[in-house]
Amino acid sequence: MSEDYKNLDIYRYFKESKLHSSKSNTYFSIYTELFEKYRDKKITFVEIGVKWGGSLLMWKKFFGDKARVIGIDFYPETKKLEKHGLEIFIGDQSSEVFWKNFFLEVGKIDILLDDGGHTNENQILTLNNVINDVNDDGLIVIEDTGASYTKKHFNPSKYSFINYSKFLIDDLYGKVKDKSRLEEVFKKNSLNDSIYSIKFFNSIVAFFIDRKKCIDKENIFNRALEEQPSEVITEDFVNPRWSSEIYIAGFYNKLFYKLSKMFFFLRKINFLKKIVHQIKYKIIILKLNKKLKKYFE
Repeated sequence: MSEDYKNLDIYRYFKESKLHSSKSNTYFSIYTELFEKYRDKKITFVEIGVKWGGSLLMWKKFFGDKARVIGIDFYPETKKLEKHGLEIFIGDQSSEVFWKNFFLEVGKIDILLDDGGHTNENQILTLNNVINDVNDDGLIVIEDTGASYTKKHFNPSKYSFINYSKFLIDDLYGKVKDKSRLEEVFKKNSLNDSIYSIKFFNSIVAFFIDRKKCIDKENIFNRALEEQPSEVITEDFVNPRWSSEIYIAGFYNKLFYKLSKMFFFLRKINFLKKIVHQIKYKIIILKLNKKLKKYFE
């Protein structure tokens, strides 16, 4: 297994920290990828889960003197670590009241790193409670999302954090102007006015916050077709995919094709046309699903 991560600055600061800290070896490359651009900038970085305090010293060294680094923990004793020059708040990361009071005192932040309790409740409620107070071009990074697969954290569950992240992928795709063309992606509790992108790593999910970029998807032309018609694509263009083997091969597809040729007049009767189309559509779906099933096992 590669140990290239040991050459990274963040790993060096982790090892040099005078207070204890525990991190997965896979995280250092991810940290560098996500956080490198924020170094030596005036940002506010918040980590949930202080424990021994070593990671806060690591972050202070990594981000530089311009950054404000804040720790949050549920355990009151961690407040004593402030003697090492750390800034620590005590509170419940699942509490909406705690977060309201926190942001009233601290103001908006740029990065939230959740290394707290790891339960579905902790991770989902934290994301929802902080998202409105994260600046544009900011990040919400949830660690230890492998907890979504462990009994210790009350999983597997329909309401695990990873399943919620998949819910938010659908939500992201709901940011589209022509809403009639998509199904089952529009969410009542949507976050797609704030989340511009989602990135998945091994046991980390990162949410990129940028409201300015959260615009509805809309297809646009570089010039009007009416003014300058295409030389290649004509008005009666039929997508080539309908001629590919998966859609036309097989007994039933060939049968429908021959019947449509023999009884071409039936195509003029709308309700028969719809029935034939629905039957053909269902057969195609069954064939496609059979072919794709192995990729989901």
